[in-house]
Amino acid sequence: MKELFDRVSEKTSIVITKKYSTSFSIAVRLLAPSIRQAVYNVYGFVRVADEIVDSFEGYQQEELLNRFEDEYYYAEKQGISSNPVINAFENTVRAYEIDRDLVKAFLKSMRADLSKQVYHTNEEIKEYIYGSADVVGLMCLKIFVQGNQEKYESLIEPAMKLGSAFQKVNFLRDFKADYDGLSRTYFPNVDPDHLTNEDKKKIIEDIEAEFLAAKEGIKELPKEAKLGVYVAYKYYLRLLKKIDDTPAPALFESRIRVSNSLKTYLLFKSYVRYQFNIV
Repeated sequence: MKELFDRVSEKTSIVITKKYSTSFSIAVRLLAPSIRQAVYNVYGFVRVADEIVDSFEGYQQEELLNRFEDEYYYAEKQGISSNPVINAFENTVRAYEIDRDLVKAFLKSMRADLSKQVYHTNEEIKEYIYGSADVVGLMCLKIFVQGNQEKYESLIEPAMKLGSAFQKVNFLRDFKADYDGLSRTYFPNVDPDHLTNEDKKKIIEDIEAEFLAAKEGIKELPKEAKLGVYVAYKYYLRLLKKIDDTPAPALFESRIRVSNSLKTYLLFKSYVRYQFNIV
């Protein structure tokens, strides 16, 4: 009967993905069916952990994270969890031989969000981003290559660059919410009370360099994964463009978004480029 529970676990991960991220769920649906569910399973796990540390204010967040982490390590040993999200994720980790150190690094960064609010050095934020974003990219890459270790190793660097770029765009997009709501600031040597256009320009130049490096890796992805990743890349690139066009003070006034109509246009354009092999 575990097969039935596994199917329920997978559906739970799909629901979480679709409810929490319209853009990401669109990108996942563009992946080949053979790898799509596994990526849903990864997203479900990381989304719940992130919600614990970001959104469950008024509850015992540290205790909730402890329980979540303990349940993951129990599933690691037993091969099953009564938590559907962790059960689906553990099945994926085992099936694709995802490095357990990647999961540990992710959980370490989530735990940092419970207490660390200011990152003073580039080394500190680099370690945090590695755990919160880079490793998620590497988990997905492990799924994309479907056991081809040589391909995996050749794409590690661009996968990490893409994860880092996505995370930094999120930091800029959520600048107001992170600072006002959670008292967090993720950019060293930047005064969050006086973010300048010059500060924003330097951050964006760094992100653009990472996107440029990541694009070379996207070109080399297996066909099962290329379109979905490329669409996510184009979405975030356009979001970065909107942030670039927005004066720094305005980032404190509202959350920058890409409209659904623009997402549809980007999807169509990306599909055409993919079909003509000009990604």
